[in-house]
Amino acid sequence: MNRRPLSAAAALTAAAALLLTACGGGDDKPKGNDKIAGADSSASAKPASPSASPSDAAGRPKITLAKDMHNIFEGGETGDPVKDAILHDNTQAISAMDEAVYTRSLEKPAFGTYLAGNAAKAGAVWVQGFYDEGITWTGQVRYFKRNITSLKGNVATLTYCSDDSKSFNKDLKTGKKSGAVTNPADYLGLYSTRLKKNSEGIWQTTELVAHRGASQCQ
Repeated sequence: MNRRPLSAAAALTAAAALLLTACGGGDDKPKGNDKIAGADSSASAKPASPSASPSDAAGRPKITLAKDMHNIFEGGETGDPVKDAILHDNTQAISAMDEAVYTRSLEKPAFGTYLAGNAAKAGAVWVQGFYDEGITWTGQVRYFKRNITSLKGNVATLTYCSDDSKSFNKDLKTGKKSGAVTNPADYLGLYSTRLKKNSEGIWQTTELVAHRGASQCQ
């Protein structure tokens, strides 16, 4: 069983015209996907934003992940404050979904702060898949090739890749983890997102499309 429930992918497509496919370590059964970081979340390696991040300055909600959930975000600083804010808020949207998985709650403030519209609907379905299957995830997910492809006023589009081959499902009752993947390339994801700056200055993710096993991310 791979990270992210497969049932979520179908529901996402129907509910929000999105495709959230699977990534993550397991027994080669894809799951619905999209993913992460925050407070004690080990969003390490190359930080997604400067230490005085937009969320810190604005007093935005703190995001807390399990100690065994590790997100690595590459390419967070461009030197352009607007683009850096977009990249930062992208990581927060990912983190907010993972916080919902970890805390078993979609009511945490960060979820509604960083996700809106179809992306929020899709994210909620994706998270619900974890609840339904009685699992969480553990390990590491790397996000890379993060590129802002369009920026017009308060609307931006962003593409990025993820590598979920080192993350695994974990059964909440037994603590048992899914096994190692047989083909890491199958656990690469390509994401296309739309972000819109709201009245509070937050770049909310409003649309999200993902493709599993993307050759562009190899």
